Amino acid sequence: MTATVTTDSLTEKSDRVTSRGSGGARRRLPRVPDRIRQGGLPYLLLLPAVLLELLIHVIPMIIGIVMSFRQFTQFYINNWGGAPWSGFDNYRIAVDVNAPIGEALLHSFFVTCVFTFFAVGLAWLFGVAAAIMLQENFRGRGFLRAVFLVPYALPVYAAVITWAFMFQRDNGLVNHVLHDQLGLTDQPSFWLIGDNSIYALIIVSVWKGWPFAFLIVMAGLQNIPRELYEAASIDGAGIWQQIRRITLPSLRPVNQVLVLVLFLWTFNDFNTPYVLFGKAAPENADLISIHIYQSSFVTWNFGTGSAMSVLLLLFLLVVTAVYLFVTSRGRKGADA
Repeated sequence: MTATVTTDSLTEKSDRVTSRGSGGARRRLPRVPDRIRQGGLPYLLLLPAVLLELLIHVIPMIIGIVMSFRQFTQFYINNWGGAPWSGFDNYRIAVDVNAPIGEALLHSFFVTCVFTFFAVGLAWLFGVAAAIMLQENFRGRGFLRAVFLVPYALPVYAAVITWAFMFQRDNGLVNHVLHDQLGLTDQPSFWLIGDNSIYALIIVSVWKGWPFAFLIVMAGLQNIPRELYEAASIDGAGIWQQIRRITLPSLRPVNQVLVLVLFLWTFNDFNTPYVLFGKAAPENADLISIHIYQSSFVTWNFGTGSAMSVLLLLFLLVVTAVYLFVTSRGRKGADA
């Protein structure tokens, strides 16, 4: 009887000591399996995305790098692992500007730089202008926002094929308007071959890309307080001064990311020139993505094409790193 009372009293004391720090409620430590399950849940949810990233990007990239060091031609398609090693020969051939292959690659690189400069610049300009214009409340603003996003919502192949029909010389809509109705040209122009091909490519790329810039800038404008514009208006600032002093400085972080994304998308764009011109793009519109495709799947020299792809990857990594470094320093200087 005495032992029972002593045991009960000790149990009550231990319960009071345990519950004293939590306001009378008994604190229960989580079991080890519960903690493992809670800590591993985020990684489990990320697992499908990691697997897809490995299968779609990482593993093909590694295989492409390995192929760039081999003499991989059509004779080794069935057994590409048996292609002999060539070291850096494929890279030497690609960067030798005195040889036909290197000279053609350099020309394609310059064409891509010019195309990217105008396509990204115009897409950004149209997107910013449209987003600023639609910030004011007026009748039909929602309808215009929906219409402006149509090019971004359309499938790329359907949109580019439509443009290819409109650029036809004899029965295309572009020549019908410019030559037949407005009389701006002496004769119908060739848009898909010759010198005008680069203009057609820029027009299609800008039409396809500026709604993305419009959407991003429009979202960024929502974070600018309206009180700043009201105060500037009271002080006598006009619309252009408000855009210059308030809108553009406030959109600087958004524009930095937007320009980088547009640059990477445009410089790597393969779908637009391939659908617009086919496998053989005109010389004036020979983007580097199409050029690498032709070097790999037309001439069947996959080793040289892989080396060109690796060089393109290195170039984009360097440009991205330099851009992020410069913009980060500019942002720190502005904050200081």
